[in-house]
Amino acid sequence: MICQRGLAAFGFFWALTAAGQTPASKAPRTPNLNGIWEAVGAANWDLQDHAAQAGPFWQTGAIGAEPAGLGVVVGGEIPYLPAAAAKKKENFANRAKQDPEAKCYLPGVPRATYLPYPFQIVQSPKDILIVYEFASANRLINMGKPKEAGADSWMGTSNGHWEGNTLVVDVTGLNGLSWFDRAGDFASDSLHVVERYTRVDADHLTYEATIEDPKTFSRPWKISLPLYRRVEKNAQLLEFKCVPFSEELLYGEFKKVTSK
Repeated sequence: MICQRGLAAFGFFWALTAAGQTPASKAPRTPNLNGIWEAVGAANWDLQDHAAQAGPFWQTGAIGAEPAGLGVVVGGEIPYLPAAAAKKKENFANRAKQDPEAKCYLPGVPRATYLPYPFQIVQSPKDILIVYEFASANRLINMGKPKEAGADSWMGTSNGHWEGNTLVVDVTGLNGLSWFDRAGDFASDSLHVVERYTRVDADHLTYEATIEDPKTFSRPWKISLPLYRRVEKNAQLLEFKCVPFSEELLYGEFKKVTSK
């Protein structure tokens, strides 16, 4: 029969092993990022400073209007190359039909982080999973030996490591089809994003993303914003499967018109 002391020792060993440690190890403790988080602000409307204005669907009045917002771009301006700046203006003019968010396409990185929907971080001893409410998007952050992207995709390939209390995620293999916001800010398939998630306290993270794309920008640039934990009772991700809401936008012009 195992004595109580033996049971206690076994429980201690199991707990350490479950955390990816052995009793003799002295691995530094990493912050616990588990939880449901959400950005609060107007970054999804426009990463830069912007005044309130009518939205792309002016027929909806104040319901579809764009709120004013302080920018999250460090330094204030996105350093577009001339041709890319012209493309951004074109995107803005056609945003009602061309914004990938309106079409229910996957949001890409970093936009998935500051969409007005919560997301959940599930942290294990091995890897980290992020699940987003919007369009049921998700991505796995590999915390082991870095892996190269097998192919370009909307959410890219994520390799992570810890720098002190900051989770650093290197994202490559992005397909260049997503936008950064509803203002038409964009990048190409050469986009490289380095994210930094820093635990500030129990209910706040600081999120930073350094964005590099020599086809689109004259230099790397960075965004920075806070993330807030959802603390209400029974907080959970709910479904936002947006495909049914986008069908008319995507395929309405192909509907068969029958005469009466």
